[in-house]
Amino acid sequence: MESTLTYYEEKVTFYKDALQRIQPVATLVAGLRLACFFVFAWAAYKWIVTHSTPWMITTLLVAIAFAILVRIAWRLSDRKALLEKLLFINTNELAVLRHQPNQFNNGQSFLSYDNISGDLDLFGAGSLFHLLNRTTTWHGTQQLAALLQHPLLANEAIEHQQQAVQALSTQKELRQLLTAHGLLNEEKEGNLHDIANWLQRPAIILNKTWIQWLRWLVPAYSIVFLFYYLVTNNYYPLIPIVFVSWGTIGLFAKRIQQQHNLLGKKQSILDQYATILSHFSKVETGNAVQLEKEKAIAVEAHQSVKKLSRLSAMFDQRLNLIVNIFLNSFFLYDIQCLWALESWKQRYKTRFNDWIHCVGMIESLNALATFAFNYPQYQYPVVNTSNISISATQLAHPLIPGEERVANDCAFGIDEQLVLVTGSNMSGKTTFLRTLGVNLILAQCGAPVCAASFAFTPMVIRSSIRVSDSLQEHTSYFMAELKRLQQIIHYLQQQTVPVLILIDEILRGTNSEDKTHGSEQFIKKLLQYRCLTLFATHDLALSRLEDELPGKVNNYCFESTIRNGELLFDYTLQRGVAKNKNASFLMEKMEII
Repeated sequence: MESTLTYYEEKVTFYKDALQRIQPVATLVAGLRLACFFVFAWAAYKWIVTHSTPWMITTLLVAIAFAILVRIAWRLSDRKALLEKLLFINTNELAVLRHQPNQFNNGQSFLSYDNISGDLDLFGAGSLFHLLNRTTTWHGTQQLAALLQHPLLANEAIEHQQQAVQALSTQKELRQLLTAHGLLNEEKEGNLHDIANWLQRPAIILNKTWIQWLRWLVPAYSIVFLFYYLVTNNYYPLIPIVFVSWGTIGLFAKRIQQQHNLLGKKQSILDQYATILSHFSKVETGNAVQLEKEKAIAVEAHQSVKKLSRLSAMFDQRLNLIVNIFLNSFFLYDIQCLWALESWKQRYKTRFNDWIHCVGMIESLNALATFAFNYPQYQYPVVNTSNISISATQLAHPLIPGEERVANDCAFGIDEQLVLVTGSNMSGKTTFLRTLGVNLILAQCGAPVCAASFAFTPMVIRSSIRVSDSLQEHTSYFMAELKRLQQIIHYLQQQTVPVLILIDEILRGTNSEDKTHGSEQFIKKLLQYRCLTLFATHDLALSRLEDELPGKVNNYCFESTIRNGELLFDYTLQRGVAKNKNASFLMEKMEII
């Protein structure tokens, strides 16, 4: 961790210094541009007044110098913007490692309290997604969220993902460039949906032979007679071509506008995707099959996406009134742009979705690789296919700061199908359920886990931990909990893959006898299916199931102790049944009773 912090601190210093160095250069170039402008204006005035050859040459030279300075200014501006994003990235990484909020999207829009995303804190402020997320595109965000919601189940897919994350995690400069260039262009949701819509529409002019002829004849005719006009000052031959041009454009005006509504102002987002693909095409894949696959797509895609970006920018020039009138009058500008766009679409439309999905995969892998780099003490897990089990040493919750969390060893599923976890209030039962669930999700995403070792069977996770009532659905807490348990059973009845069930204290609010009986019957129901269950409860009567169902149920607990008038927790998982109670002690201490 210390070396990781040092790396980011050095980067922050480097980029701050680079920004300080670039600022005076940018100021100097701006001053020279202003000076060139005034010199150009004076030289042009003198040339017009005197018709002097020296003043003409001076005007041209100053104009060239001004153009060069403008280009230098653009490059300096781009460089400064990139440095600012790189500084932001490294400053943010330092903040995250110091347990401050990540500045990237926390995934609140994906949060739902009727599934594991709410139970395991997958989305929202301070969530697992918030810890992981470094995505800058809509598709990247969606891909990472989908991976957390539906982690990989196939052994080979998990291993390939692990290899990709490991290989990418060491390529620090590349990872930061991917993120920085993504941040340079803000994507608005729906931008690429418009392009997807455009791709599905039939061609308007591409298959019309007469348009193909006009595309060449009108510009050729215009060039000849524009030159003729400059020589003779006779513009009459140009009049017919203007009528032909605007008559042709008028035939397609409505459909051209519809096309521009879908493709207009898309240069920024397409540049963002093209740049990410371009940088990723230089990735060192090593033996990572997944990286090789995505790199091959990136190599194929980045130039084509960049070309679409340029075409989109050209199409936007029709919004410039002067450009629109002149170029459409003599060169059929709208038709030329539409022809080029439809030619691009005909060639690449079947590949575009694969390219955009590739960007999502790149960003998702980049986020996981950054996580792996940031926490070198975390270990990559091992897939176990011999039985439905999870075993770990020094297992802890990645969202709890290192100095505060308590790690535990565990091995579940080898000697039992259901683990009954008892313990008093605040002893750590629920946190342990979440610890196991979150680390299993990380494992099945191909990421390292917060443990010294971790072996697991890929499983779907179903849970009932954080249940809430609903005024809108007229559902009480008790009924909401029953519906959640019903969903779990229905899922198990239909599922063929292994399932991890995480249950925290069911049937609250019922009398003790009814609660014990209902819980016991539910446990026996779970034992009928292909699942591994962790069942946290305060109901010590359920502990007798270990004797009644040997080899099926085992008891574990978290204990608390009272020492010198203080309630203490060690948050350590133990075999057996919890013996100590703390409710009455706390009520007395708080002078409630």
